[in-house]
Amino acid sequence: MTAEPLSAARPNRLAGLLGIDIPVVLGPFGGVSSVGLTAAVSDGGGLGSFGLYGYDGEAIRRTAAELHAATSRPFALNLWVPTGTETTSLPQADFDRYAIALKPFFDELGLPLPQLPDRLMADYAGQVEAALEARPAVVSFVFGVPSPEVVEAAHRQGTKVLGTATTVAEAVALEAGGVDAVVASGAESGGHRVSFLAPAEESLVGTFALVPQVADAVRIPVIAAGGVADRRGVAAALALGADGVQVGTAFLSTAESAAVPAYRDLLHSPAAAQTVLTRAMSGRLARGIPNTATRSVAEDQIAPFPVQNWLTGRFRAEAAAQGNTNLMSLWAGQAAPLLRHRNAADVLAELTAGLPGRAPVTPARPR
Repeated sequence: MTAEPLSAARPNRLAGLLGIDIPVVLGPFGGVSSVGLTAAVSDGGGLGSFGLYGYDGEAIRRTAAELHAATSRPFALNLWVPTGTETTSLPQADFDRYAIALKPFFDELGLPLPQLPDRLMADYAGQVEAALEARPAVVSFVFGVPSPEVVEAAHRQGTKVLGTATTVAEAVALEAGGVDAVVASGAESGGHRVSFLAPAEESLVGTFALVPQVADAVRIPVIAAGGVADRRGVAAALALGADGVQVGTAFLSTAESAAVPAYRDLLHSPAAAQTVLTRAMSGRLARGIPNTATRSVAEDQIAPFPVQNWLTGRFRAEAAAQGNTNLMSLWAGQAAPLLRHRNAADVLAELTAGLPGRAPVTPARPR
């Protein structure tokens, strides 16, 4: 279902900038992005996004080709900027200590403990090269400001650049770095806290406080993220000065996402009412539904990023295959209890109803 374009009498500068019909951006999911969901949001008039964390250049080229084949509308490719704090090598003894702390999870799934790999992360330069080569309408970044060379290369070919901020200072830095629009990610957001100027624990600003401050501090369009799951969230974000919204959890819970059925069902269950911030699954702070894995790993047993992320990734994939939600990353935002829809078109229609001149913004129906 394609949403009706915004009225010419009330133009939206984010929609105009990105060449989309409605100012709704799909949150990029590292690990659970799907071509189908990205294309569904783009075809519906929003901006579909695909998270490329862990993808090498070849995988990015293949994925981008699939996206271009699936939709003729604008979409975004998302990359993680290296912060300089990543642990790129680790003594064998330290790796073994962190791995042994996770042994009960490997044992439960019938897996051997993994060995120290030659490489823990994909090459960022190769990722950028492949992403730009794909000529998406948009490249988006988290965990930092893309370099001037990357921004200039994107702009030369007509690709817009989005950055993500968790504080006003980060938004100002992104604007100074030449990005075309900034995502203001409130602490309610699911998944990783993508802070880069101060520790994530010191950058937990809520959406309702963050968005108007960012809107006052920058001239570029602002995209509100965190706590937006229905028409009321959209209307509130725009009232706070945002030019559009980025929505993750509501789309993650749909049939088009790459999340396994057990995960999607959990997002629609009472369990989603409680989320926690944890480093247990990746070594970086992230918001999700607590489970055995997040509760069992002691703070001093958590390896630095990306070591912890690589280690848990070895059992998370098997846990997903088995539908074992106790040993998966269950990223979810604090608005999960508001979820009502299980397909992307219905989520997009609900969000669109919160735009100016659309359906009345009435309370959602009870479950």
